[in-house]
Order: sequence, then C-alpha cells, then structure tokens
Amino acid sequence: MTASTRRTVLSLYMRVFRIARSWQAEIGVVGDTETEKKYILHEASTLFRQNQQLTDPETIKRCVEECEARIEMGLHYRNPYPRAMHLPPLGLATQKGRKLRAQQRLRKQAKPVYLQSHDDS
Repeated sequence: MTASTRRTVLSLYMRVFRIARSWQAEIGVVGDTETEKKYILHEASTLFRQNQQLTDPETIKRCVEECEARIEMGLHYRNPYPRAMHLPPLGLATQKGRKLRAQQRLRKQAKPVYLQSHDDS
C-alpha cells in the first residue's frame, strides 16, 4: 500500500468515526440514535479489519469507493444501513443448470458499489 493510499484509507476511517460521534437518528429518538451509532462503529471496524490485508491497488480502490458511497448515502438519507438492492427480472427464480448460472451472473452485475463487501446470504 502506498503512502497516499494509506493516508486516504486512514482519513476515511477517521471520517466514519467522526460521523458516528455526531450522528443523530432521523426521528431523534435517543435509543435509535445509540443503536445507529453502534451499528456505524461496528460496521466500519468490521469492514476495515476485513480489508486490512489487501495489497492489490484495484481492490483497495474499489473498497475506498464503496466506503465513500456508503458515507454519502448515509448522510444524504440519514440512514446508516445499506439500501436495498434491486434484483433484475428473474433474479430470484429457482432454476437449474445454465439458467441458474445466468441468474447468478445477473445478480452479481446488479449489485451496487455500496454493497460489494456484503456476501450473498
């Protein structure tokens, strides 16, 4: 990891923690605010630790883009949780063989940048 990439990643990490510190739930309920703050902190630490060993510049760049997208969407919608993913037509149909592989490819292509770190479950 280059020095500039390291600086970018660390600044994003600190930005997420600053956002969590000053986060207010949209409704303003104290319990919701605390729950959302804990979620932001847990999600950030989990994903940053998960990606700590990455060395490929392209993979690191995608992770940085995902982090920036999630920050901007969370601030815009005042919701720290990932937004729902829209599936392509026939994305949930249970098929076998070639059709199943085609559907899996469609689902992978339809996955937005802000959900790349979430596995299919």
